[in-house]
Amino acid sequence: MAIKNIFWDVDGVLANLNYAYYNFLTKHPKYAPMYGHITWEQLPEVLPIVPKYGALELKTHPTLGKELDYDFCHSPEFFTNRPLYPNVIETLKELNSLGYRQFTMSATFDVETKKRFLNNLLAEVKDFLVIECVQHGKFMHDTAKEDMLKACFEQYGLKAEETVLVDDRIYNQAAAINVGAQPIRYRCEFTTDLPEDLKWIPEMHSLEEFKQWLFKQNGK
Repeated sequence: MAIKNIFWDVDGVLANLNYAYYNFLTKHPKYAPMYGHITWEQLPEVLPIVPKYGALELKTHPTLGKELDYDFCHSPEFFTNRPLYPNVIETLKELNSLGYRQFTMSATFDVETKKRFLNNLLAEVKDFLVIECVQHGKFMHDTAKEDMLKACFEQYGLKAEETVLVDDRIYNQAAAINVGAQPIRYRCEFTTDLPEDLKWIPEMHSLEEFKQWLFKQNGK
């Protein structure tokens, strides 16, 4: 069956969260004394990548995880400083012109704040892009994204088998699998490999690569 619906994760897929993390760690007055000297390449040394995450995350810091995450979320100048990756707007517009329905699927602790940020970040495409945010649990291993996918399927009349979820975090692949949609693993900076039991999931390294995969699935 042809793919008609695309759910984009934002951080690590459309927007560069790692850029925000780097600036936060090296420039925030509280953490600059500790990390102001680190290079971009040293980010994984400061934020060890947990296998289930597969990507950088503030909460994985061995001793300051909770504190880092709280301060980041409450520092708008750093929280919102996550630029879009190249060609995001152009790609979303092209896919819209071809008839694909597109949504964002972003998990956060503060839904209203994240929605305001995303509406500003994606202002050029919000006439067709449906921006959805979901409140995730304390450890980010709950069913928040899965529940939101199901809710969107019902609200917008979508079929799971016609849907893909593009996400960089390994644990979020289960959300697509559990609702019967196609998971796509997006590889951004510092992401780690999928575990053996998930090696069957297609991995993409750029929006262009995803687009070509999508067209091939739909026989274009």
